[in-house]
Amino acid sequence: MISCHPTQEMLEKFANGELPATLAAAVSIHAEMCSECRSQIAAYTEQQADSGFNGVSSHASSANVDEEDAFAGIDIDDMVAAITATDEIDIALEDKEKTITVKGKEYVLPRALTNMTMSNWSSIGKLARSRVELGEGEIRASLLQIQPGGSVPEHTHKGFELTLLLDGSFEDDMGVYGPGDFIVLDGKHTHNPVSHEGCLCYTVSNDAQHFTQGINKLLNPFGSFIY
Repeated sequence: MISCHPTQEMLEKFANGELPATLAAAVSIHAEMCSECRSQIAAYTEQQADSGFNGVSSHASSANVDEEDAFAGIDIDDMVAAITATDEIDIALEDKEKTITVKGKEYVLPRALTNMTMSNWSSIGKLARSRVELGEGEIRASLLQIQPGGSVPEHTHKGFELTLLLDGSFEDDMGVYGPGDFIVLDGKHTHNPVSHEGCLCYTVSNDAQHFTQGINKLLNPFGSFIY
């Protein structure tokens, strides 16, 4: 059961093509897993299409007379019959799954990630990360794996952090999260994600994490590993 979703504003911006690629990919992946948000996006897309149609309707109506003249003498029924009589051509579009293997665990990637370039995996302890190369400067996207029993030390965020759970689960003091959950945090939040069974996440952030507790503060030079 998905409990964390993108905001309505984010869904609308996605439908209108107004999100940066890193965030658009996150919304697309979430919608692949969430029928509720998929329906919302379809509704916003329809609204946008209606708005665009209304914007050109006056121009179209003024051209109707010229179009009618252009089609004078053409038998529309014959045209339609000729088109529908054309030999049918079947084009099979193969939807290939893309899988990755990280630390011996195989994952099937969401469709939105299948054609994206990813860096080699780097690891520290029970964390492994691969950068998703989208070329958006300070806004960086990654795949992050937490192995069973692993955790990210308690930290806050210098910027924003979006975590979209793709496989497995993790928990912190704010809740327990499963596949499809879309979690957005910033400097107002401090947490210590722990995964008992292991998980794979798609993450987006625009600055390094800041570790906050005891000896973990010594890890701050490595905060850019996840960022």
